[in-house]
Amino acid sequence: MLGILLLSGAAFAYTYYSRGKDSAVKYRTVKVERGAISAYVTANGTINPVITVLVGSQVSGTIQRLYADYNSRVKKGQLIAQIDPAIFQAQVSQAKAKLENARAALLNAQADVSTAGANVESSRANVIKARVSVEDTKRNLGRSTELFGRNLISASDRDAAQTAYDSALAQWEAARAQEKASQAQLESARAKLEAARAQIRQAEAELELAQVNLDHTRITAPVTGIVISRNVDVGQTVAASLQAPTLFTIAQDLTEMQVDTNVSEADIGRVAIGQEATFTVDAFPNLTFQGKVTDIRNAPVTVQNVVTYNVVIQVKNPELKLRPGMTANASVLVAQKENVLKIPNAALRFRPEFARREAAAPQKGTASSPPPAPSPMSAEKILERLKADLKLTPAQEAAIARILKDAQAEILAARKAGGAEEARAKGRELRAVNRVKIRSLLTEEQRKKYEEMERRPDSVQGPAPVYKVWVLAAEGKPAPVDITTGISDGSYTEVVSGGLKEGQEVIVESLAGNNKAASSATTQPSLKGFR
Repeated sequence: MLGILLLSGAAFAYTYYSRGKDSAVKYRTVKVERGAISAYVTANGTINPVITVLVGSQVSGTIQRLYADYNSRVKKGQLIAQIDPAIFQAQVSQAKAKLENARAALLNAQADVSTAGANVESSRANVIKARVSVEDTKRNLGRSTELFGRNLISASDRDAAQTAYDSALAQWEAARAQEKASQAQLESARAKLEAARAQIRQAEAELELAQVNLDHTRITAPVTGIVISRNVDVGQTVAASLQAPTLFTIAQDLTEMQVDTNVSEADIGRVAIGQEATFTVDAFPNLTFQGKVTDIRNAPVTVQNVVTYNVVIQVKNPELKLRPGMTANASVLVAQKENVLKIPNAALRFRPEFARREAAAPQKGTASSPPPAPSPMSAEKILERLKADLKLTPAQEAAIARILKDAQAEILAARKAGGAEEARAKGRELRAVNRVKIRSLLTEEQRKKYEEMERRPDSVQGPAPVYKVWVLAAEGKPAPVDITTGISDGSYTEVVSGGLKEGQEVIVESLAGNNKAASSATTQPSLKGFR
């Protein structure tokens, strides 16, 4: 009986301790290693030709003939479509007839001016003749009056001399009036001549307009390239009103393409002109195309309530595999480092169970609350650093000071409204927005320097945050190690400083004895085993 009891007790103890051992937490670890790490900004976009020309029509009419189709190669000035010219040819003929009529009217007006000029000369001669007659009759009247006073002539002779003088005087006045009338007729004829000349200029302009409209019935290629779209057929009527209808779309050169991507405001501060980029398309999932960032547009584009900015990636397309309109999944290389310490991102996400309980438990005498948001570099220090490194002008300094002051006020308001977590979120949002605002105020040289400052761990956005990772202490329990991080490629993160060394193992996951994860990480590359 005693032996049975001893055996039973031994079996119980074995089962208990085995269960205790099986139920003990095990940890999955990975070694800290050195290597290259690259940080990317990803975005979706559309492939487009670098230069795309929409060919339209400036006149309305019916398409009579087409000389180009899809994928046709065309040269600049080549005829690609013909609109029925009948109406426009008639308008040209009408304008020519109107011009001839105006030229005939000009000849008549010139003749009228000549006639009026001759009449003026004749009137002037009549005035001179009448004035001479007045002077002659005036002398006769004087002599007759003197002779009549001597009783040498009769009263009727003197009266005849008076009548002759009065008649000559009246004829002189009439001649002068006729001269004025002739002069007025000359001015009128000259005005009609100018009007006739204006009519000719108008008729010439109408003829030129009619000829231009006739020429516009010939649709020619504005650039040398490839027709990628044809929007009309023979017999179709096109109406040119406020907006010219598009007949063809011509890509100037399909061997040079660009990817128009939408990068979110949170990432746009890390993107710079000249950075290398890669992308894939659904048509060739196994091919990776190389490109380079050539432009960052400042105009914001809101996509599903997210503010984005158009980043243009230029790529060569010698084999014409890339076609306009293809969807591209692009990655822009924003930072790259060689031979740096790196750890899996799973190590940054891991926290042991007891640490989570301690973080969730309220401190004695205080209410439970999340840890305070890290203190970023003050607005004054950021401004001082920008002023020193970028050599800001007074106008730039004032504008950036307003941006930083407004951001600081918004973060404080967010902290009052929603606490530290809300302040963190608002800070992340404003950092991305402020990058774009500050970039827009800088010169090209200053912008490059600013982008270099942003990529450094001690960037103007503030000191690098401190993270905790966990390692196994001598007694087999997790122990925290503080580190600061640098760039990340989504799977691994650079370790800039802290208590980690190459070859040291960090915890990425905890496992219970029943092989179910107590705290798991979604990404666990290069797992080394259990501890």
